[in-house]
Amino acid sequence: MAFFIAEPCTDIKDMSCVEECPVDCIYEGDRKLYINPVECIDCGACEPVCPVEAITTDRGATPEMASHKPDNARFFYERLPGRDEPLGNPGGAERIGPIGVDTPVISALPRVASTATQGTQVTTEQETR
Repeated sequence: MAFFIAEPCTDIKDMSCVEECPVDCIYEGDRKLYINPVECIDCGACEPVCPVEAITTDRGATPEMASHKPDNARFFYERLPGRDEPLGNPGGAERIGPIGVDTPVISALPRVASTATQGTQVTTEQETR
């Protein structure tokens, strides 16, 4: 698997990569997106559109980002919380829709408010003054 999505996607899920992917191999967890390592054709269309630079390759990954490669694969090949069996290779994210859960690594991370939400909060605070 050359491309995978690392931690910066957590609690962001911009979805630009999903729109660019020609083979529909990017699946939606609860808090993060995941690239199916078997379905991905390594075209790279997803990488430049990610606003938080969470998509990378084996060769371009920092050590911290590289640590998320195995977790990306776990999303497909290990049984996720609340599911009876591993997701496997369903043949396209659109036909099965959002999965609604994440790997234990991502689920254990503290929730982070999105930039859009933070901006709304700041605006609201300014308006109330």
